[in-house]
Amino acid sequence: MKKILIINGHPNKDSFNFGIAKAYKDGALQSGADVQEIVIADLDFNPNLQFGYQKRTELEPDLINAWEKIQWAEHLVWIHPVWWGGLPAITKGFIDRLFLPGFAFKYRENSVWWDKLLKGKTAHIITTLDQPGWYYRLSFGRPSVNQLKKSTLEFCGIQPVKVTYVGVIKTSDEKQREKWLEKIKLLGLKRK
Repeated sequence: MKKILIINGHPNKDSFNFGIAKAYKDGALQSGADVQEIVIADLDFNPNLQFGYQKRTELEPDLINAWEKIQWAEHLVWIHPVWWGGLPAITKGFIDRLFLPGFAFKYRENSVWWDKLLKGKTAHIITTLDQPGWYYRLSFGRPSVNQLKKSTLEFCGIQPVKVTYVGVIKTSDEKQREKWLEKIKLLGLKRK
């Protein structure tokens, strides 16, 4: 039984991202996977890494629980919108506070290299856009994907990391959204 963790990074529960999370979860459960969720907007934590890595800020109970789920999971599904080319602030704060030295990676003494502490896990980023995915890649270099995929997940040893773009959201109608939800449910069924 594959252990899947869905991490929803949209702060608005009325957003299409919550429909995407539900579609993926429905498919994954139908496939027999064991599924848990983190809705970042529901967590009670300070998203500001106030002291950087100079001084450790104690983790709030919700972050401790979230980290236990991340450790439990074999496959992480990150769902978020792209805002100003990047992640929503609450999602970035979640990463800043949890993906810490000693947790997700460990710097080697007197070295520029590091140990990747989340090896053995895989991930899938599902992100919504108000532009076509190809345009986001070619015109902007897909900064949110580079940040989450390359500079966070792969940096910590999570591989492979797949990416699915959903959009153009702002001009979509109900029929198009239903097609997207079916596609996402199929990803859940395939546990991808």
